[in-house]
Amino acid sequence: MSTHAFSLHQLGWRPFYSQQLTLDHLEAGFPARVAVVQRSSLTVLTGSGERDVTVPPYLRPDETRPAITVGDWVLVQHDAPQAIHLIERQSLIARVAAGSESRPQSIAANVDTLFVVMSCNADFNLSRLERYLAVAFEARVTPVVVLTKADLCADVAPLIGQAEAVAGTVSVVALNATNVERSIESLQPWLLQGQTIAFVGSSGVGKSTLTNTLLGIEAQATADIREDDSKGRHTTTARFLRCTPGGVWLIDTPGMRELKIGAVTTGISRAFADIEELAAQCRFRDCSHQHDNGCAIRAAVTDGRLDARRLTSFLKLQREAARTTTPRWEEHAKNRQFGRMARAAQKRRRKEKGME
Repeated sequence: MSTHAFSLHQLGWRPFYSQQLTLDHLEAGFPARVAVVQRSSLTVLTGSGERDVTVPPYLRPDETRPAITVGDWVLVQHDAPQAIHLIERQSLIARVAAGSESRPQSIAANVDTLFVVMSCNADFNLSRLERYLAVAFEARVTPVVVLTKADLCADVAPLIGQAEAVAGTVSVVALNATNVERSIESLQPWLLQGQTIAFVGSSGVGKSTLTNTLLGIEAQATADIREDDSKGRHTTTARFLRCTPGGVWLIDTPGMRELKIGAVTTGISRAFADIEELAAQCRFRDCSHQHDNGCAIRAAVTDGRLDARRLTSFLKLQREAARTTTPRWEEHAKNRQFGRMARAAQKRRRKEKGME
């Protein structure tokens, strides 16, 4: 167990968390920040150092409650190594878990800035960037687009321009993560003491290298990308909360080439503010933006004011979000109705062919 102790302020404690605690809470336990999550236990950081605590069943995840995750604040019982209360989050980066249940999966909590990392090679993908931005905006986290491996690109300016066109007012930074001094200088506006930064991006884009650069140590293993398709190998398989020499908290995440979003309707609206502005000019309020007459968005695509790829991305994310917000019973009802319609159509075709 580490004996390195941090004050609550150094750990990122804010008035937002204090306002939630009653006298009963403080008599029962003390605040601690989650640094590592195991199956049924946590490693937390406290004013007296690092501790391992268990998670009781009532704090474990279910269909509606995502799991405690790295960056969370919990109350630890005074007289036992057990978490007894999850303090409400100021922000939560989450995605929809793999599978058909649409279960929320926590990625990082109480994050101030999200570094969306893409490399200047075949990984550069604007649609994926829009997806990450929507998740960040939904979580009320400040996103920053970080383009890594700029030294391996003959001309990085066009990539910066494309990213800026998609990101809008979001900052875009291009760097070589192995250049420690220049990388820290480029990211300095967000490297403030007590702030928490999370990294997201595909495997091999340089998240672990960038984490190592900011920490000043080889905390994370790194691996080269595959030369045949420019895709990376997974080098981070778990999430950890670590502190830089300047007092900034970093959360690296496993590579996520596919990020299934949840009900991020607000995030989509912010990530596609230009399209939302055009939608307000459509002839019909319920315009689907596909084949409707008087669609201002389609008109913008036709005359070149809007990239068709961006509209496709917008509609795709809207469909994903709608599926997540549709109640399960309603989804089943739609499936049953479609099944009845399909069977009726098959019966008509057989009848027309004289098979019945």
